[in-house]
Amino acid sequence: MRQAPLGRRAFLAAGAAVAGTLAGCAGPRSEASDASMRGNSSVGAGIDRENRADGSTYTDVYEATIDSVALVQVDGVTDPATGEEGRGSGSAFRYGDSYLLTNHHVVAGADAVDLQYVTGDWSGTTVVGTDPYSDLAVLDADYVPDAAAPLSLSERRPVVGQEVLAIGNPLGLKGSMSQGIVSGVNRSYAPPGARFSLPNVVQTDAALNPGNSGGPLVDLDGDVVGVVHATGGENVGFAVSAALARRVVPSLIETGRYRHSFLGVELATVDRRIAAANDLDEASGVIVVDVLREGPAAGVLDGSDGTDGTDGSGLPVGGDVIREMAGQPIPDMHALTTFLALDTSPGDTVPIRLLRDGDPTTVEVTLGERPAPNGWASG
Repeated sequence: MRQAPLGRRAFLAAGAAVAGTLAGCAGPRSEASDASMRGNSSVGAGIDRENRADGSTYTDVYEATIDSVALVQVDGVTDPATGEEGRGSGSAFRYGDSYLLTNHHVVAGADAVDLQYVTGDWSGTTVVGTDPYSDLAVLDADYVPDAAAPLSLSERRPVVGQEVLAIGNPLGLKGSMSQGIVSGVNRSYAPPGARFSLPNVVQTDAALNPGNSGGPLVDLDGDVVGVVHATGGENVGFAVSAALARRVVPSLIETGRYRHSFLGVELATVDRRIAAANDLDEASGVIVVDVLREGPAAGVLDGSDGTDGTDGSGLPVGGDVIREMAGQPIPDMHALTTFLALDTSPGDTVPIRLLRDGDPTTVEVTLGERPAPNGWASG
């Protein structure tokens, strides 16, 4: 018989006890403290260690979260490699009430979406809302087991070196877990074939494979740091940040969609070559390459008036160089896309500090709404 998952309050209390032991508090070491130092203590109430091998903190996190993670099975999707229609799979996890959170790309275009929980129980679903720009989707399940407690989206910023666990169904292997660290934060990641990038992405070296998409990347408190998106290569994986999910998901539940801010410009990070071509004092900021006609920034921001082709690279010259938005430094494209995604909404008027023809100036742009993904959508 499966044991009940570790209660949230008991789990957090257990984590504090382990932290106290590892801090090296003065005093004689008992058998219990020796076991804790080895990672073999019976941490938390509700886990029976008498009839199984001792686990670790990772085991406790797994027990506390696994009932909330489901296999997603989709019918009627098209294989991008062959163009044939068939069946696909991914992962999802419970997010409040009867909702489950997964990736947009897992369920996009599906005729039917079913869930299978770790208990073996199946459930049909309704797709409540999807958002390709954040690669998030919300499902409303017909049935959710009582043991499947909602997982919390972390409100703490992940840091490089932080331990994380990816829980999901790689290659259809239900209820799998892999361990790693946060390898990078605030990344921008462009899905294959897309003309836009996912902002504020969390990078991890936890092993990810097809089928992990949509599952939770959790910290050692069991809170969701990110929604697993994809693997970018050996030891490089990506997850949609909890910060972005906290903004997008409530809107998907309420309206079925999310409205992203839109500047209507094509941009490039100012590197050393672009800085030299534009006689800039430092390689920092974002240069405006082009401005969408009749877009939000039309008549406010100036795009490049040519290119420097002396080295054959066609570097943009003459465009506005954005250095700050609403008081926040914008050193590169990652910072700009993260600012738009996490701190603004369509209709907001944003002051932009920039260099124009080498002179500092400030302008204001009222943001629009980003069009459909097949539209012109660089920033």
